[in-house]
Amino acid sequence: MSLWRKYKEQYRKNLALSIPIVLTQLGQMVTQLADTMMVGQYGGEDPLPLAAVSFGSSMAFLILIGCIGVALGLTPLVGERYVQNEHKECSSLLNNAIIFYTLLGLFVGLAQYVAAPLLYYLGQPEEVVTGAIPYYRMLSFSLPFMLCFFGFKSFLEGTGNTKTVMVITLIANLLNIGFNYLLIYGHCGLPAMGATGAGLATTISRILSAVMVIAYFVYHSKYRAYLHGFRLRLPEGKRVYQLLRIGLPIAGQMFLESSAFVGTAVMIGWLGTVALSANQVAITLGNCAFMVILSIGSAATIRISHCYGEHNNEELRLATYATYHLVLLWSFIASCIFILFRHDIPRLFTDNEEVIALTANMMVFVALYQLWDGMQNVSVGILRGLQDVKIIMPIAFIAYWLINMPAGYLLGITAGMGPSGFFLSYSFGLGAAALLLMARIRRDIRRLK
Repeated sequence: MSLWRKYKEQYRKNLALSIPIVLTQLGQMVTQLADTMMVGQYGGEDPLPLAAVSFGSSMAFLILIGCIGVALGLTPLVGERYVQNEHKECSSLLNNAIIFYTLLGLFVGLAQYVAAPLLYYLGQPEEVVTGAIPYYRMLSFSLPFMLCFFGFKSFLEGTGNTKTVMVITLIANLLNIGFNYLLIYGHCGLPAMGATGAGLATTISRILSAVMVIAYFVYHSKYRAYLHGFRLRLPEGKRVYQLLRIGLPIAGQMFLESSAFVGTAVMIGWLGTVALSANQVAITLGNCAFMVILSIGSAATIRISHCYGEHNNEELRLATYATYHLVLLWSFIASCIFILFRHDIPRLFTDNEEVIALTANMMVFVALYQLWDGMQNVSVGILRGLQDVKIIMPIAFIAYWLINMPAGYLLGITAGMGPSGFFLSYSFGLGAAALLLMARIRRDIRRLK
């Protein structure tokens, strides 16, 4: 039997889940992309506004990604119970998750706001930090709404519904671009707020995302049933434990991986404002490609959790391999785009020729790590579906903190390669993570047999 005939149905099922998630993730990426492009154009040849957004968004993203990791623990729990028709369990998980995630967002958002002055101690140019703090603090107000949204999002994906969140996210991000236009540049009688306006626009769009997804659950009869008995009370200890048992290792893995990128951005900031601006453009483009990878991994979590709940081990094995085939294809396409258009794409973000030239060089190394980034991320998605998540945090620590970060310092600072050396180090860390995670999945599949 040919490879295509063997896996055709698996590709269809994976893509049916992946494509709406891809559009959702790209929609969320549009927020960062729009902030970067519009603030870069606002600054013109002055790289300072773009550098401020780069630094502020990196610090805020590191906090946000850890919180989102906790929320992702809901998807495999709901997915397993949903295919077993345990709807009361699903309802209880949803009700407790929404309260818990919102409270977590309030607490973390307050901590983010209060801790903003600590950014001055990370060795960045003082003027960059001063410009970044208003943007960084503005995003702290959006955390409770963002986590509330992700609670509903994770539940919907656990039931196999990936289209609703796609529509909500696309609407919210169109609104974000409109608010960016008004608040960054100061149109319609509003003051020109620059980077701070970008932060306010993002916060407004996140609030509206939460409002829209709540409205969907309230007015859609199928999902309104899952809110039956919802009360504003402290979450149950048993449910919080279930959520954290899966969510904390995911959050830890995502935090460690993201911290490697953020830590690298901090070290690149030691090289000056131009390097920091180029890093923001290159990492933004890399993140656009990563959103597709993340979507394939999220679809893998849904498919694997359903197969796991049904005890359909052969389907699980085929779905796993089909996931790897899809991510290999996308990684190849993304790498080709980055290399072929590395001199043209940066011009969409800035008019500064130094930033454009440095970004073009860095894009080659962004292309190099696409394969490993894809393989490690979908591997995490598969392990989430299997609820085998304890191992992913130690692997992330080894790959990103013991391999990636030291290699970045050695290549970028000691060897004098600058930002390109830092980006080359990503291939070492992501490659190590991919190989270790794939070995774990192979062991799990053999055990299921």
